[in-house]
Amino acid sequence: MKSPVTIENKRITIQGKFLKTARLEAEYYEWVEDAEDFIGKLKNSGIRADVFTFLQEIGNQTRRYDFHCETDSIAVLPITSYENWWKSQINDKTRNMIRKAQKNGVELRAVPFDDELVRGIMEIYNESPVRQGKPFKHYHKDFETIKATHITFLDQSEFVGAFYKNELIGFIKLVHGAKVSSLMQIISKIAHRDKAPTNALIAKAVEICGQRGVSYLHYGIWGKGGGLGDFKKHHAFEQFDLARYSVPLTAKGKLMLGLNLHRNASEYLPEKCHSFLLNVRKKWTLFRYRNQKVVMGQ
Repeated sequence: MKSPVTIENKRITIQGKFLKTARLEAEYYEWVEDAEDFIGKLKNSGIRADVFTFLQEIGNQTRRYDFHCETDSIAVLPITSYENWWKSQINDKTRNMIRKAQKNGVELRAVPFDDELVRGIMEIYNESPVRQGKPFKHYHKDFETIKATHITFLDQSEFVGAFYKNELIGFIKLVHGAKVSSLMQIISKIAHRDKAPTNALIAKAVEICGQRGVSYLHYGIWGKGGGLGDFKKHHAFEQFDLARYSVPLTAKGKLMLGLNLHRNASEYLPEKCHSFLLNVRKKWTLFRYRNQKVVMGQ
């Protein structure tokens, strides 16, 4: 459930039923600069939440606060230059995949955020109701919803499209911060994966970051393996552990933090059990959508 509360121009969302946890709606893309001041404003806002959780900035791994602290593992690529990444950080197989895109006629170019791009994004999203073994959340959303989803952070963003014979077959939304850029979205058409457009888009993102003097490129959470996790490793992304702070806002929040019962239930599962459940979910999802056009792949 989303909250209408906004603090310092940052929207706050609330999750959970029994324990209500507040966090920045766009965490990983915007940050709490002065935590004590921010939390004071949050408490004075009248927000109905038991705990507030927030992350420390990417690139700053020194613990700043004495609040209850755990870690979030994210995928980050340290960048010195595009040349160093190309020659020293990736292997021959990955380089060949990037070359493959060019040989197959994939063209990369910067694109403005306009209605034409939104329509192209919708075509990519509507290719299959299933991606990565789970229902794809953007499948068959309407034009205005997709536009609103991607219009955020426009003053900090670059869009790059991957085109094949003038058809948009993939794109990235790259959001720039202080010494850190984030891949807010990267996706390609599964039907064109033989042309390696996603590999080429990663390379383009690294090139842009190198030109801007960006030190880190962030690409979502750090997976425990599998298709997307291996894809990140092959492109030289590494596991970065960010400090995640949790601050009680109510007596219930203080109690649950003290008992270490504030996290999602799935986070308490052993890794083998987690992997088993993910596999079950994948099989169930494919069965559920068996009568629809499911394009296999990522």
